[in-house]
Amino acid sequence: MVWNTHTVFNQPKPLSNSNLFLSDTPLREAVIREHASWDVDVLASLGQQLGSAESLELGRLANANPPELLRYDASGQRIDEVRFHPAWHLLMQGLVNNRIHNLPWQDDARIGSFVARAARFILHGQVEAGTLCPITMTFGAIPLLKHTLPAEFPWLIPLLSDRYDSHSHPGDQKRGLLIGMGMTEKQGGSDVLSNTTRAVPLATAGTGKAYRLVGHKWFFSVPQSDAHLVLAQTEGGPSCFFLPRILPDGTRNAVRLERLKDKLGNRSNASSEVEFQDATAWLLGEEGEGIRQILKMGGYTRFDCALGSHALMRRALSIALYHAFQRQAFGKTLVEQPLMRQVLCRMALRLEGHTTLLFRLARAWENQQDPLEQMFSRLLTPAAKFSICHQGSAFVAEAMEVLGGIGYCEESELPRLYREMPVNSIWEGSGNIMCLDVLRTLHKLPAAYEMLQLELQDAKGQNRLFDHAWRQLNQRMARPMEEQARTLTAQLFNLCCAAQMLKFSSPPLADAWCRMTLDHRGESPLPEEVCQVLLERATGG
Repeated sequence: MVWNTHTVFNQPKPLSNSNLFLSDTPLREAVIREHASWDVDVLASLGQQLGSAESLELGRLANANPPELLRYDASGQRIDEVRFHPAWHLLMQGLVNNRIHNLPWQDDARIGSFVARAARFILHGQVEAGTLCPITMTFGAIPLLKHTLPAEFPWLIPLLSDRYDSHSHPGDQKRGLLIGMGMTEKQGGSDVLSNTTRAVPLATAGTGKAYRLVGHKWFFSVPQSDAHLVLAQTEGGPSCFFLPRILPDGTRNAVRLERLKDKLGNRSNASSEVEFQDATAWLLGEEGEGIRQILKMGGYTRFDCALGSHALMRRALSIALYHAFQRQAFGKTLVEQPLMRQVLCRMALRLEGHTTLLFRLARAWENQQDPLEQMFSRLLTPAAKFSICHQGSAFVAEAMEVLGGIGYCEESELPRLYREMPVNSIWEGSGNIMCLDVLRTLHKLPAAYEMLQLELQDAKGQNRLFDHAWRQLNQRMARPMEEQARTLTAQLFNLCCAAQMLKFSSPPLADAWCRMTLDHRGESPLPEEVCQVLLERATGG
């Protein structure tokens, strides 16, 4: 007689071949509400493609096969190239084809282009996060380059194309271009005023002139990019430079890749250490304007950090929900178990609030000609980056617990998402830097208080917890203290999410958000009718 050791049953299938856009009701609503309904069909098609097993496998392969640094070719010539797995290039091709690096910067950009681009970013971020680094660097660099480079500069056309071109050629010979950044040095980190890299004019000094750079960068993002924006010290102070990888005459610039960083996550993406050995770069703007220029660019990249963390959280929730609807325990599916139901619904509610504010922020970034919108983005972008990115690791860990032991194993996707999470909290300024930026905005822009009054006035009087939290925040903003910056920033973020929920969500969902984030007397269970709505919205039902 032959005995079976066991029969496999009650093991949920992995989540694949789902539509990442149509299954996310809060995202669909936000896209339509914030004037990008014209992109819904594209987003639905993109969501289907990215949610396929094939796309998810590309994300896995790109991380299982990280980039390699090739310093020399077969003849011994120094080349400083980075070699990627083919999956990386396929993912990059999709991102560029979908114009996630330049959609709002097109001359014929439609109203809502910033919103559409944010939605596309979130969909791609659920498949693979490392490829978003060159995309967001390029996205942040383009407006700066459009304002500082001459209109006839040959790089502007390929920067605005939808072609991915990984060849090592001069920029004016390529169909598409990507831009990286080099700010951080060993001794300074976020304190870029302490940078020691020096820039000396090759001939005359001034805007658009060539300089010689000597120094180093401790984090040089996306070293395979066609050019980098770098900070260097000049006679006039810290200045921003355009540093191409391949010079116009076809020779390699004197940028030496010392090594690739061995990172916790973000494994598919190359981050490097470099030295400049008489590298050639061109001054953008005036000497001494570098930090101001980089901070303007940093607003876009910080917003993308919040979008990226939200995308990872959304994927983690989708995996947890898909498992919970299938897995049986104690005679019921996990999603029917009262305690597990509360955990999943609180996760879904968290993403409801984040989605409403992120797309309100996308609209503000699109309308920078309006001083109030400019102020809103200036204040809420660091608050969103701090709050969302800071919550990400615990959120993914909660999703792991839903799956149990298999959630801790690589085939569940969740370990990769967990390793990926901390990078968005650190890049473009860590949590404390974001909170200090919020305080600095409140100090420098007294009108920010009046802007918040206008932004939140429609929500006042609808929920007592909201009104009480707004009074508390008023007191903190009247005398903002550095040691309370994290508390103030988190409260500001939660209140602005609540205001959006009170304006646009159903009253039960808005009240549930206020209880979850603004009531500090203890956690109360979500009503069953709210749980049912949240689960339907989180699965596209």
